[in-house]
Amino acid sequence: MSKKKVILIGLCSITAIVGLLVAICAGAKQIPLQTVWNSIFRFEEILDMQIVRDVRMPRAICTALVGGILGVAGAMMQGVTRNEVAEPSLMGITQGATLAIALVGASSSIYGLLGNTIAAFIGAMVSGLFVLGFSMKNARNMNISRLLLAGTALSTFFISMATVIALLTNKSQSLAFWISGGFRAVNWDSVRLVLVVGGIATGIALFFAPKINIVNLGEDVCIGLGENPVKIRMITLLLLIPMCAVCVAVAGNVSFIGLIVPHIVRKMFGQDYRKVMPISFLFGATLVIWADVLARLVNQPYETPIGLFTSLVGVPLFIWMIRKESV
Repeated sequence: MSKKKVILIGLCSITAIVGLLVAICAGAKQIPLQTVWNSIFRFEEILDMQIVRDVRMPRAICTALVGGILGVAGAMMQGVTRNEVAEPSLMGITQGATLAIALVGASSSIYGLLGNTIAAFIGAMVSGLFVLGFSMKNARNMNISRLLLAGTALSTFFISMATVIALLTNKSQSLAFWISGGFRAVNWDSVRLVLVVGGIATGIALFFAPKINIVNLGEDVCIGLGENPVKIRMITLLLLIPMCAVCVAVAGNVSFIGLIVPHIVRKMFGQDYRKVMPISFLFGATLVIWADVLARLVNQPYETPIGLFTSLVGVPLFIWMIRKESV
């Protein structure tokens, strides 16, 4: 890897670390770094330390983990479909999880039995199976345009159904959190969930990167190298299901990360998914960390939906990269 690329990774890492510190210190109540340090190593039952340990630290960690997982998920989806506009939210996976949460929230008894986490898993699994059905029918003659159109239609259908259910059950305000995305409700249980479920699936996905490289070369090349593109796509999409489900269960429907981050990473670091996927984790984490910081600070004491800021940060970068490519 060239010196320039190493510097870029270093700058992104520093930006992420600074963002985590700002996320912990800044907010409706400003907390000095010394208090943050003491809350980690010399904890006392003081309000500021309780805010740091029980509210801001788990939230900051979740923003980094969710952003990273969504970045990797987008890279995986784009790699196996060989399409730069593919991402989990466009393929209906995250919206399926949102619909399941709306269905569960409509009934208190079902909510007590399942909860948001299991509901998100079920919704992501069902929508993921729809994607599998469209993409695995014929590996050698897969129509990517049809796949993306079907995924987009599926996404719109799921969100529309979730909205209708919320209106009929007077739950529209609570569902707005899941549609717009946010980290208001996270705690240490959320961190453990993302670390265990999302961490395991993401770790397996990173080891699976060489296979995604082969599929990205094309069906004929993949088969010529002795690999089964159907099997690789199926495993990839199955890995996406828990990754997306855990992100929706913790943060709601945070879109756009999986679209913009892998595209920028490929332009900067090439097409090797052994590099694209881990670097997408870093870039995705950095983007969501700062988006969440802006969501909390711009309109204090109220919180702005994080999806607004992921778009505001991501779209200019995306346009700049395309303009640079066309020059």
